[in-house]
Amino acid sequence: MVTLWFCLFWGTLAMFVVSGGTDIGVGILHFLVGRTEQERRQIIRSIDQVWKPNEVWLIVIGGMMFLAFPALLAESLSGFYLAIMLVLWLLIGRGMGIDLRDRIVDPMWSQFWDVVFWLSSILLAVCLGAALGNFVRGVPLDETGGVFFEAFWTNFRLGPDTGILDWFTILVGITAVIALTHHGALWLSHFTDGPVQQRSARLADRLWLVLVIALGVCVLLSTIFQPQVRINLASHPWGVILLLVAGAALVRCKSLRRRGRTLQAYIASGLSLYAVVICTAFGLYPYVLPARNPEYGLTAFKAAAPSESLELALCWWIPAALLVACYFAYVYSKMPSKFPLDAEE
Repeated sequence: MVTLWFCLFWGTLAMFVVSGGTDIGVGILHFLVGRTEQERRQIIRSIDQVWKPNEVWLIVIGGMMFLAFPALLAESLSGFYLAIMLVLWLLIGRGMGIDLRDRIVDPMWSQFWDVVFWLSSILLAVCLGAALGNFVRGVPLDETGGVFFEAFWTNFRLGPDTGILDWFTILVGITAVIALTHHGALWLSHFTDGPVQQRSARLADRLWLVLVIALGVCVLLSTIFQPQVRINLASHPWGVILLLVAGAALVRCKSLRRRGRTLQAYIASGLSLYAVVICTAFGLYPYVLPARNPEYGLTAFKAAAPSESLELALCWWIPAALLVACYFAYVYSKMPSKFPLDAEE
């Protein structure tokens, strides 16, 4: 039952990366492919009806941690308190940027909220990537208990006194920016037309090779710095299949994009992101919060609620997951095929 909940948790996290990562990537592209006010309105319209539903996954993830892994929730909140507050403010900033930019008809007002939306999207991608890097690298848990604290940075080197940001977590954060920008570019290349569509398509093509290299470097460094990854690969060699799926999906994404099959290319990109997150889960299992000293890491079995609670929670989770799936199916079924540049506001 604990392993099942471990898989459900990481699967849900992967769904947020794929869906929520889309509008984060679109936000990063807000100024890169939107050169005029009309083009930036077109970009906003392309995600206007999905960005709020996409954040439902964050609520689901928090609820799953509370139900299934309360110790993980407690230790993460204590150790990453400042970082979590920053992420919350960035999420608020993105929402305000989208909703407030058209409240007053004034160029200065719109440009201010455009900058808030764009900057919040970039920093959010970096923060989420750096958070994933911290989970892979490990946190400073020790024999004293589950409470830990990390500064934002110390000397940017890997070691016992490393902060939330070091060169490895920053590299993962930059890789996250590249991956989500590529993903968002594929979204815009399908759902927009005109100059925005053309610029997005070109940018997706240029970012593809950079993304492949960055992901390859991160995977290699993860096997070096996280011994649990090597242990799991040695005991379960079939885990390499997950990496092959991620790689094959990226190659397929490039092929589909060149043939003009933009929606299929976007789906292939989402599959590659999903596979990368699942690869991370495979490499860290059974840890939900690895420590720099593996002896003190928090495993799923230590963090989990009692088995009776997990079984009861599953009875609630299944209908809730079906409800969320129906909700997303309805929202995305109402998406138009294109958001034209000259649409009426």
